[in-house]
Amino acid sequence: MTSSELWNRATADRYDAEETEASSAAVLGPTLDFLAELAGDGRALEFAIGTGRVGVPLRERGVPVVGIELSEHMAAVLRRKADENTLPVVIGDMATTVVPGTFSLVYLVYNTITNLLTQDEQVECFRNAARHLEPGGRFVIELGVPPLRFLPPGQVAVPFDVSDQHLGFDTFDLVEQILVSHHFTRDGDGDSEGDGGRYRRDNSRHRYAWPAELDLMARIAGLVRERRVADWNGAPFTQDSAKHISVWRKPA
Repeated sequence: MTSSELWNRATADRYDAEETEASSAAVLGPTLDFLAELAGDGRALEFAIGTGRVGVPLRERGVPVVGIELSEHMAAVLRRKADENTLPVVIGDMATTVVPGTFSLVYLVYNTITNLLTQDEQVECFRNAARHLEPGGRFVIELGVPPLRFLPPGQVAVPFDVSDQHLGFDTFDLVEQILVSHHFTRDGDGDSEGDGGRYRRDNSRHRYAWPAELDLMARIAGLVRERRVADWNGAPFTQDSAKHISVWRKPA
């Protein structure tokens, strides 16, 4: 069992439409370059592959990709893009599900490790990555840095998007390291009479973790940190970085 919230059919069906920026060439190009270089001539395993936003174009780059995905509905959307022979997907959670063979690369993008709501499960995710890696293989995580510096005393909410189509903010439980992302998304284009004021409300829970905490999880799993950068282009990671791309290696 996993503490991850299960994405339903309605969420899966609209996911790609709501993530057009994250699926753009400007975003995906550096991501695919980074991952393909690490995969080399080997295979890649994507934890929480979702609708295949990254896995499908990485496979088109010539990297053999296998996916693990908790939501059957998300995997069904991926199936519209690639068949099972092209990109195999196993339904299960990323902390315990095992697929055949070993890989030169295991990767987990877009803050998705935070879907595991306990520290123990996040540690098991690292162990599962190590279990699938061949000696010398790498585990890559893309994760935001918790924006707690923006919280003045007594405040528990931080906005992350304010636009005509979407209002988003996170609320924080600082004791349990749980954040809840709240989304108010405008339905319709606002041009038709009566639809301009309708917003759909969604929220999701996440367990945030600090970079140093992930390094300790990696050590528990027998992995060694090799690299940490601020984005897929390789910009230096600093105290002002909003996110990080971290790479850990399984010793040969």
